[in-house]
Amino acid sequence: MASTVEGGDTALLPEFPRGPLDAYRARASFSWKELALFTEGEGMLRFKVFGSAVYSSGSERHLTYIQKIFRMEIFGCFALTELSHGSNTKAIRTTAHYDPATEEFIIHSPDFEAAKFWVGNMGKTATHAVVFAKLCVPGDQCHGLHPFIVQIRDPKTLLPMPGVMVGDIGKKLGQNGLDNGFAMFHKVRVPRQSLLNRMGDVTPEGTYVSPFKDVRQRFGASLGSLSSGRVSIVSLAILNLKLAVAIALRFSATRRQFGPTEEEEIPVLEYPMQQWRLLPYLAAVYALDHFSKSLFLDLVELQRGLASGDRSARQAELGREIHALASASKPLASWTTQQGIQECREACGGHGYLAMNRLGVLRDDNDPNCTYEGDNNILLQQTSNYLLGLLAHQVHAWGSQWFGFLSSTKVTGMCVLDGACFRSPLKSVDFLDAYPGILDQKFEVSSVADCLDSAVALAAYKWLVCYLLRETYQKLNQEKRSGSSDFEARNKCQVSHGRPLALAFVELTVVQRFHEHVHQPSVPPSLRAVLGRLSALYALWSLSRHAALLYRGGYFSGEQAGEVLESAVLALCSQLKDDAVALVDVIAPPDFVLDSPIGRADGELYKNLWGAVLQESKVLERASWWPEFSVNKPVIGSLKSKL
Repeated sequence: MASTVEGGDTALLPEFPRGPLDAYRARASFSWKELALFTEGEGMLRFKVFGSAVYSSGSERHLTYIQKIFRMEIFGCFALTELSHGSNTKAIRTTAHYDPATEEFIIHSPDFEAAKFWVGNMGKTATHAVVFAKLCVPGDQCHGLHPFIVQIRDPKTLLPMPGVMVGDIGKKLGQNGLDNGFAMFHKVRVPRQSLLNRMGDVTPEGTYVSPFKDVRQRFGASLGSLSSGRVSIVSLAILNLKLAVAIALRFSATRRQFGPTEEEEIPVLEYPMQQWRLLPYLAAVYALDHFSKSLFLDLVELQRGLASGDRSARQAELGREIHALASASKPLASWTTQQGIQECREACGGHGYLAMNRLGVLRDDNDPNCTYEGDNNILLQQTSNYLLGLLAHQVHAWGSQWFGFLSSTKVTGMCVLDGACFRSPLKSVDFLDAYPGILDQKFEVSSVADCLDSAVALAAYKWLVCYLLRETYQKLNQEKRSGSSDFEARNKCQVSHGRPLALAFVELTVVQRFHEHVHQPSVPPSLRAVLGRLSALYALWSLSRHAALLYRGGYFSGEQAGEVLESAVLALCSQLKDDAVALVDVIAPPDFVLDSPIGRADGELYKNLWGAVLQESKVLERASWWPEFSVNKPVIGSLKSKL
């Protein structure tokens, strides 16, 4: 791999322009090109919404739509959310009644509250929509939500089809290049074959059939369509964070303020405060980016199983596990990005507030990631419910013996009694087999040096998830014994139990996957140190936000534990400081994509910023004397092609 990089493939990974950032690039402990190849792979480097739903939910009879999508003859959208219901998909009110006389489904919106809403691409451009509606057959038998392909516009004129009212919902706080729209349907008839029938179908006579005999399995398999959107949002959020971190760190490496003497100013990146503010988000980019890619591959496995007709219990369980991970990773990624972009904006001072430097745009564009495809706090309930369901299954299997564990009595093992174990296809919950033993553990690291490894945080995270799972289960049952209904009990558990449980679980999964990734044998020796530091920094920094819970549950005790954790984070920031620019070089897109004067790869901070200001203000058109000053000539040269 190294020989390929050093062989001079400048078309694949061209050199950066020379400039003020060279000093930091020269200090890097690794080759940024080697890390780029290891992280992305040569194939991906050379390669540098609707269709997925049709593919994952349909069958061979829908391949014609796939072909038209790729030929750009039709444009699609994914219509699930309605004006009055989003997260509560079971309350979606659009209906699809089957008429056996004509072999058609009648798609209908009963009132304006059932209008499809917030649908991307629907506002102006989509010709077809995957519409989720309650499928009903003769005899008033309804079988829940199913997806249908519905034509909403004429592809040639873009005028609405008969019975369809469609339009744009209006200007948003950001992402106004995306035409989010609404649609209502008045008894719109579509052929029987318009039903995307992988999870269930209707015969010409009107009989509902499904390859899944178990409703729970059918639901688990159908979660893939919802999970794919959330997995995509994780990637989008991390992309926004990549851009913000690249801008802020390149700025910090070239912005000089104060110094040991009045004559010497140093880059603000040299200050521990700036490192502490920014470098954990750089580590988060690497950890979350790897998790996002690995979760996407898990989703591909799920879709491949659906395509091959896999109806096994493992396939259904895989759908539920991915649903749980996607439901928590979207909140984690979008909130981390939200907080990270704000920190980057502030870390760039007044220049970060200039619209041309793009941090404000990134912040606004990321904001809806916290809401669409499910409100973050609501989604976290999906994950905590998944974990509580696993525990309830174990309690049922163990019977009264289990309550020794719940009372913190030592239990030697759990994977007994007719094979009742914590097992999942992706192994994200397998560690729970050691549940009782984990809860007996304490934080025993006494020095900063011993803490500089993500394995330390992994052990703490496993304890934290076990502790929160036990506490949440006990709180839920306590509320029920006090007279609360299941609905009321779950709501009372969310704030201080279910929510932190879901977040801790997904953070553990991210940390676990990144730890395994950077410690695999295939990692080039020259990259192991820097990747290990990134893994440890993300893990310890994320864990530090749960310090109160770690103390409350007894895993931490005394002042030293918290002090060691804080000191380890600062030490790792210091160790990564010299590698920061090179690490940014790996993840930053070309300048024309980054589109930020203070974040350009040449590091000419003030020339680029001044030139952009002059170009936007058009002051040169009114001040012909300005170019006579020699100090301005380099800027004039760089602006000639733009003015």
